[in-house]
Amino acid sequence: MTPLVLLTGGTGFVGRQVLRALTESGVRVRVILREGSAESRLGDLSAVESMVRTPDLFREPVEWWAKTLEGVDTVAHVAWYAEPGKYLQSAENIVCLEGTLRMAQGAALAGVKRFVGVGTCFEYDVSVGMLATDTPLRPISPYAGAKAAVFMALSQWLPLHRISFAWCRLFYLFGEGEDERRLFPYLCAQLAAGKPVDLTSGNQIRDFLDVREAGRQIADIGLGDRTGAANICSGIPVTVRQIAERLADEYGRRDLLRFGARPDNLVDPPCVVGLTR
Repeated sequence: MTPLVLLTGGTGFVGRQVLRALTESGVRVRVILREGSAESRLGDLSAVESMVRTPDLFREPVEWWAKTLEGVDTVAHVAWYAEPGKYLQSAENIVCLEGTLRMAQGAALAGVKRFVGVGTCFEYDVSVGMLATDTPLRPISPYAGAKAAVFMALSQWLPLHRISFAWCRLFYLFGEGEDERRLFPYLCAQLAAGKPVDLTSGNQIRDFLDVREAGRQIADIGLGDRTGAANICSGIPVTVRQIAERLADEYGRRDLLRFGARPDNLVDPPCVVGLTR
């Protein structure tokens, strides 16, 4: 029978692309939806076998998850609290951590074979710059700390219950559905309107990846047999200045870029680039 994947976060920035990739792979998908969330935000529903609604998946008990995961082969857990400007320091990270651990317990009770979660590059010691999956972890925010705690706990616990486990660490994503407060939408909106673009020095080196490609990579890992941590990244170092100049050239308006108009963030790491296997 065609494998059944349970997906959380399917209406989100990354989750929509994971659902798209799973659909293209020909598997069946069971989607967890928050009550009141519009099904239309999922996009193509052709692979969706069923939808399960909940007021808050991170507050559901183990027994609820055990029932919801009946018949599921693989969990693709993409959901997490991620409101821009708030998520890094929010107490909701602890709620998400606890809820994810209950989900994993339910998966064990239901006989799930594989569990794939989504982490962040900021679990690593980012002072290293070029980050491999064996780079030491040193999270410095509640968000990154909660993600790292889930990774550490489940990488030890799930194999004891014969559940293979993979952890997809995201780097800097852009693309379809991106929040307007993020870098790429801000650049495009200002340039399209012919308005000045206030930027820092732009010397920060980053690893940018289209969210559609990120969704494909996560789906491929979910349907494969790789275990442990994986970097979801391009592996290509590029400066923020280079990105801004490329976008400005599409509009023919490099003159609108005002580098240095904003001060550099002194705690912002100078280089965050993923190394791929």
